[in-house]
Amino acid sequence: MTALVVSYAPDAGAVTAPAYVRLAELADALPDKRLVLRNAAWPVVLFDAPSTAIAAAHVLREQAAAIPAGRLLRIAIHTGGAQPAAVRHAEQVNEVANPGQTLLTSLAAEAVHDPVDLGVHRLRDLGAGERLFALPDGVLDAPRSLAGTANNLPVMFTSFVGRRAELGAIATQLASSRLMTLSGPGGTGKTRLAAQVAAGSAQRWPDGVWWIDLAAVTDGGLLAELVASTIGVPVGDVRLLAGQLRDRKLLLCLDNCEHLLDPVAELVIALQSSCPEITVLTTSREPLDIPGEVVRRVPPLTVSEGPELFVERAGDAFVADEADAEAIRSICRRLDGIPLAIELAASWLRTLTPRQIEAGLDDRFGLLVRNTRGVAARQQTLAASIDWSYDLLDEGERKVFRRLAVFAGGFTLAATQAVCEDPAVLETLGRLVDKSLVVAEEERYRLLETIREYAGTRLAESGELEQVRDLHLSHFLGVAEEAEPLLDENRDAWRAVIEPDRDNYRAALEHGLTDDRRTERGRRLAAALPWLWNLGATGPEGIGYLRQAIGCAPNDRSLLQARLLYGYATVADTASPFEFDAAERGLELATELGDDRLRARCLAMVAVGKIFSDLQPAWDLAGEGVGLAESIGDDSARDANLALRCQLLVMWDRHEEARPLLELAAAGLLARGERGIAASVLTLLSGSQAATGELLPAIATAEQTLAVAEPLGDFHRVGMARAQLAMLLARSGRIDAGLELLEPFVRLVAEAEAVVPGLGYAMGELRLRAGEFESAIDWLRQDTPTDGPIAETYIPAMMLPALGAALRGAGRADESAAVLDRAVRLSRRFILPRPLADALEQQGYLAMETDPDKAAELFHEALTLRVDHGLRLYWPDSLTALTALAEHTNRPLDTTRLAELSLDEAVAYVRRTRGSRGRPSTGWPSLTPTEREVVALAVEGLSNPEIGARLYMSRGTVKTHLAHVYAKLNVANRTELAALAAARPG
Repeated sequence: MTALVVSYAPDAGAVTAPAYVRLAELADALPDKRLVLRNAAWPVVLFDAPSTAIAAAHVLREQAAAIPAGRLLRIAIHTGGAQPAAVRHAEQVNEVANPGQTLLTSLAAEAVHDPVDLGVHRLRDLGAGERLFALPDGVLDAPRSLAGTANNLPVMFTSFVGRRAELGAIATQLASSRLMTLSGPGGTGKTRLAAQVAAGSAQRWPDGVWWIDLAAVTDGGLLAELVASTIGVPVGDVRLLAGQLRDRKLLLCLDNCEHLLDPVAELVIALQSSCPEITVLTTSREPLDIPGEVVRRVPPLTVSEGPELFVERAGDAFVADEADAEAIRSICRRLDGIPLAIELAASWLRTLTPRQIEAGLDDRFGLLVRNTRGVAARQQTLAASIDWSYDLLDEGERKVFRRLAVFAGGFTLAATQAVCEDPAVLETLGRLVDKSLVVAEEERYRLLETIREYAGTRLAESGELEQVRDLHLSHFLGVAEEAEPLLDENRDAWRAVIEPDRDNYRAALEHGLTDDRRTERGRRLAAALPWLWNLGATGPEGIGYLRQAIGCAPNDRSLLQARLLYGYATVADTASPFEFDAAERGLELATELGDDRLRARCLAMVAVGKIFSDLQPAWDLAGEGVGLAESIGDDSARDANLALRCQLLVMWDRHEEARPLLELAAAGLLARGERGIAASVLTLLSGSQAATGELLPAIATAEQTLAVAEPLGDFHRVGMARAQLAMLLARSGRIDAGLELLEPFVRLVAEAEAVVPGLGYAMGELRLRAGEFESAIDWLRQDTPTDGPIAETYIPAMMLPALGAALRGAGRADESAAVLDRAVRLSRRFILPRPLADALEQQGYLAMETDPDKAAELFHEALTLRVDHGLRLYWPDSLTALTALAEHTNRPLDTTRLAELSLDEAVAYVRRTRGSRGRPSTGWPSLTPTEREVVALAVEGLSNPEIGARLYMSRGTVKTHLAHVYAKLNVANRTELAALAAARPG
């Protein structure tokens, strides 16, 4: 493969933007190219043969003559192996080309009849020297290679990968600083980065770039002598050295300074004081800590650079498939992006596959070993690299360092003081940060996972492990219990305290629940944290900890056990909604112990469990909870119970009652930062507003809901909020906007393998409104199971009408009919007017072709439900259905009339004229199908509750139906109704 790279030299003058654009166009238009990397400032073109690349270079030169600054183009052609390495080497050759020059490496030059030999040159990638050639029709000056500057920069036998951002930033900063230290833990690539920076800026130093590796130097007194001999001046002390270099302009690079900090600092201060044009670049695991020093921490490789380095070190013969690529990404992630560790891992490819290497990282210090000639001993194993830093610590620093291994994730100063049993540990912690063993991030600290594993080995060797884990457990138990009042005062503040240490709480729970000596503390910690697991799709994990904590003392009748049971139910609310026996057991214990605060909270959770099977008991329990919470002044428990009552009122479409309670609950929850429950309440409020015809306010409330939910980072709450807003946008005619809001989140949920209830329903609704019936069916079936514990709850009742509509739209009438029958049955059972009306309407559409009279009955029953419950949003749906029926039965006057009237006028018209259009207003023919069913059961002698149980409706609904029947048949009671029915013919 041959790579051609073309660019303008950095010092080519003011090259305008149009010149770069035209350069990219010319590169893109080259004949016989295989690929163009479209970087306007640095196009790269690949060819199968060097002769084709050289012909393309001639074309470029000819065409560039007509563009601004075209004569200043520099071109490099390199023939090599695999694409990444060939491109990278061609770029390095291009960097040393002069404006107007075309450089070729040896293999590429073989395709030219008379190339001009420019001699051997070292490129800025610090490889060994190589012979370069030039095309004779261009500039023939010596390339701008390292040969043009006196230097002793080390030869690197592997390519430099990544770090482009750091290279540019460091070079810029070095131009304005006289002392810079590249700092970081062992293996992060400080040496290689420093050498690359020095090579890239070598031309700035007319008196040379001088590299001194101090790793093997043990006597700081020899430092001045070493510098003098390297630069080539008479040997003497520091003062004499500074005097001899006073007029020199050079870059002095001191590598591996951490074990000679004092003598290096002394030398640098002397040079800085006497030599105004000397710049010093050092690498060290710890800064020199002298005035004027610019310290730049060398970060790990990025998520893209790590795998790139791994593949580069694997060699040209290695070709990664998708499974390999995923394993390589995992390897680099687990190795914290540390270049040395990644290179050591890649060296095993001669023996192991990437997936085997990944599995072997469970013993990373055993695996990451190599025996390479020419590599310093401390760089031959990962452990040796960290040993070098550990051996430089004093005993106090070692003790703190190894104890920090107990933390999972990050940690605070207070946590450090606790596990180190030293309130004055800050100074030692600061030194560990300086020595690149601890990473400081704002108000928190952390160890790279590789460093943490090393420290953990040292902690286990010290015999302190159990003691330190106990200190860790006690500290985080104290933090969690101290923060508990914030749950009722400011939940956002509680999350800010607890959430950053989620991993530490996991570690503390695992330690605290595994030994009888500390299970009391472990159980207390579990009882303090249910709201940590209620969010973030970690419910199953939290249930596991709480189940373990409860199981540690299964017969316990204490308040702690009651709190654990309540916590279990709290987490189960979003993670496993049919495990509410824990709430009932917690309620029993709280009642037995006389703890009204906990009892009020348990009432809410027991009510949540009841809502799946019977709404009325859930209503009653939540009402009891509201009363109890108000009597003891517990606003948090009141709002939890109130939120459930609001949900029931909205489900029953009692919106006038629900609205003030929703607003009251939302205000209290938001004031206390209870974003999770507040998001649920605001979703209910938005739904209520929409149902009653206030679509624009509903959308505004849904947008507020999303703003409330998103800071939680919780799939369940954010998904609920996004789904609600997307459906309302679609209802307003903005289907594309709804899909744009929801589809990225759906993909994120799929990638995370999370479960978000209602997400399939929302996607199904959007696809249904878009007329994509089969897609809608697939989505809707996800949330409407036909078996299992959810199948006979209110949940499918809310969703089945949409599935029935999608099946009808897809022409699957029999399936639609079965689904809608189930929807009607469940909606009547749970007294759900809106889904019942939706299902009846869809049944009307199915009946319209074969039985228009039945369709009319169903459409009007749906409209009556919607009018009686103020469901104004759905009135147009009823009018659309009735208009379709009028057109089907050839009643154009009705169709025209409905089109001319306002919404209220049209609804009044169809209800007023109902008697003259099929069913009379009085007598047996005036009864609706449901009213006929009620009459038949009443005549059999069933009571109102029995009729309600048979027809899945409330006793109040039965009473309303009977009142309508009495009025239509002109009877006063059941006796007269039975007599009239008996006298009816047939």
